[in-house]
Amino acid sequence: MAASTAAAAKKAIQVVLLDIEGTVCPISFVKDILYPYSVAALPKTLAEKWDDPSFAPYIEAFPAEYRTPSALTSHFEDLVNSDIKASYLKGLQGLLWKDGYYSGEIKAPLFSDVVPALNKWKADGKSLMIYSSGSVAAQKLLFEYTGVEGSDLKAEAAVNVNPILSDYFDTINAGPKTAAASYSKILAAHAAEFPEAESWLFLSDNVLEVEAAKAAGLTSYIVQRPGNAPLADTVPAKHRVITTFDGLL
Repeated sequence: MAASTAAAAKKAIQVVLLDIEGTVCPISFVKDILYPYSVAALPKTLAEKWDDPSFAPYIEAFPAEYRTPSALTSHFEDLVNSDIKASYLKGLQGLLWKDGYYSGEIKAPLFSDVVPALNKWKADGKSLMIYSSGSVAAQKLLFEYTGVEGSDLKAEAAVNVNPILSDYFDTINAGPKTAAASYSKILAAHAAEFPEAESWLFLSDNVLEVEAAKAAGLTSYIVQRPGNAPLADTVPAKHRVITTFDGLL
């Protein structure tokens, strides 16, 4: 009976919505590689692109008092050092990281179970989506340039569609990750295809995010990976905690 119930539960999940940091790749990648890279790359980018019309939206996204090169640089560094996930910061970081990914200086170290699980879930007919505080552009780069041999999940050039991941959400197009309304907005974006909230599985290392997803009706588990902060003793009693994607669905 237990085995059949578990099988039914797996089958009932139609969408897997994934966090990134601490869920599919180590937290250290973001804090020790991506953040410092963006700070180091910023001065050269500002010097080269400040007067470029294509760069204007990045400047204008910052509060008015920070729209000079020196003020923007100082504010950018303050936000990064304080790990403030402001949407305008994330947008500019995505642009800065692009050069690092393209040059090969940055490779995303996905956990070894991630790509096999994504491939299996996709083959089983599940829709796979991302919801991260990093910008959508940064999310796509991370999955296109991985440190796992043969696992780069590049978009198909002819149609610009990733063969594995079908949609991406961030704090701009969905909202704060700790707000239930954000998950409701994501559900609404795919209501025609997947109208039942419980058929969505959100996986994240953040307890507050999992609680927000549950409040919106999604199924949600906490992912506890190497390098993540220890969970409070009370967490496993309230939420399912997993350490690997192997055998999950």
